[in-house]
Amino acid sequence: MPDAVIHLAGQTFVPEAFRDPARTFDINLLGTLNLLQALKARGFQGTFLYVSSGDVYGQVSESDLPITEQQAPCPRNPYAVSKLSAEFLSLQWGLSEDWPVLVARPFNHIGTGQKESFVIASAARQINRIKQGLQAPQLEVGDIDVTRDFLDVGDVISAYFALLENGLPGQVYNICSGREQSIRSLIEQLADLAEVPVQLVQDPARMRRADQRRVCGSHTKLTRTTGWTPEITTQQSLRAILSDWEKRVKQE
Repeated sequence: MPDAVIHLAGQTFVPEAFRDPARTFDINLLGTLNLLQALKARGFQGTFLYVSSGDVYGQVSESDLPITEQQAPCPRNPYAVSKLSAEFLSLQWGLSEDWPVLVARPFNHIGTGQKESFVIASAARQINRIKQGLQAPQLEVGDIDVTRDFLDVGDVISAYFALLENGLPGQVYNICSGREQSIRSLIEQLADLAEVPVQLVQDPARMRRADQRRVCGSHTKLTRTTGWTPEITTQQSLRAILSDWEKRVKQE
């Protein structure tokens, strides 16, 4: 049996959660229950890290930024509700089965390999298509004047391992950069790095309902507990994403 399990599996796309909330709950909540039951049946006694989402905080007043773990969750979409429900299930399971269970709440990820359905990956793909002459110099976007707390996936992964090594059972930890950046600014940086002039065109289909205008998390608790800090800069992330999508677009 493994010494630890990091439960990352799930339906993570918010628009899909609105389209099919039942499927989202089936995967995110019942899927978690199925995994917990399977581990119990096999005699698992290791550490269980449930990967939730910073989206569970939902609507947060600007006066309460940056968001700490003390902020009461107020999920505003079916995806976030499903993740919060699975958090409670995992923590309860830890109590009843005497397992060390921890919950991670990562905020927005960026990095190589991400699906194009996510905003920065979509922008990088479109910019590379424009650069390669496959698309007119217009970049379709949603609401890009919101701010988000973006963290490179490499830093997210290192935070998971830091929690397995030094996290406290029964606790919830934010995983974030501690900085808010507008989506517009990141897209403009991508275009500048690629040296591709683009026109941003808002696509109504890419707009989200019940969207939080500003998001900025605090990783103070995680850092104090484990010593983890972000190491990968935004520029490093964006360069890697552009390079990744350059190769992927050529293979399309």
